[in-house]
Amino acid sequence: MKTQAIINYNRIAEAIDYLKENFRAQPTLDEVAKKVHLSPAHFQRMFTQWAGTSPKKFLQYISVEHAKRLLSEDQATLFDTAFETGFSSTSRLHDLFINIEGMTPAEYKNGGKNLEINYSFAESPFGSLVVASTHKGICYMAFENGEEKGLDELKLKFPRATFQRKLDLQQQNALFIFQNDWNKLNEIKLHLKGTDFQLKVWESLLKIPMGKLSTYGNIAEQIGNANASRAVGTAIGSNPVAYLIPCHRVIKSSGVFGGYMWGSTRKTAIIGWEGAKVRLEADGK
Repeated sequence: MKTQAIINYNRIAEAIDYLKENFRAQPTLDEVAKKVHLSPAHFQRMFTQWAGTSPKKFLQYISVEHAKRLLSEDQATLFDTAFETGFSSTSRLHDLFINIEGMTPAEYKNGGKNLEINYSFAESPFGSLVVASTHKGICYMAFENGEEKGLDELKLKFPRATFQRKLDLQQQNALFIFQNDWNKLNEIKLHLKGTDFQLKVWESLLKIPMGKLSTYGNIAEQIGNANASRAVGTAIGSNPVAYLIPCHRVIKSSGVFGGYMWGSTRKTAIIGWEGAKVRLEADGK
């Protein structure tokens, strides 16, 4: 005899399959709920609980991923992409891309074309860094093992951008953070590309004080989705700006520090360094 949990899981799995197979028709909440024999309100709650996002957002993600594949093909126009994705106009595709990707479909297709990026290399207490900026703010910062590899990783993020090795004021303000010049924090601007969910997670990370730690579950609760700890972890792993967006301050609920994009040893060192700095400042008062 099937338990209610198994029945619920099967319904959500059926709904996910239905959305994947029929996203071009852009089915409504009522249509999908009817397919799995639930009321729209009950289906909405159950889907969000099991999938970590709403049915509408899930459909948007599927649609954008399909559009991105089409736009990667040189011959695909914006009109063709909108039609093949199930939208009635290119304006709907445009709005969806802005919401999910933080850029227009044309900007995605161009891979950062016409975007001018300055970059430089610097030393930090935790190793060498590559830091990059646009005229809007810091777009990338990462610990690197060799300048050539660091530049290659940056170019993968913006394959058609124009790059210039130049240390500008935005990068200088960002690097002052390693010199305890916290007065420059309000001068650091970020230029980030991410989904609405990723941006919410990254914004939440910025609220973790230096010397303090949080958990994936706490971050999920702060952004209003307590069941999305795993999705939060994925978003944290996609953080494009090391240290400034302090993903190193998030650990497992068990107290284990867990993984880090730039190495668990470096994460441990950063947490210890920050804790020591905070204690020294407290003792000096």
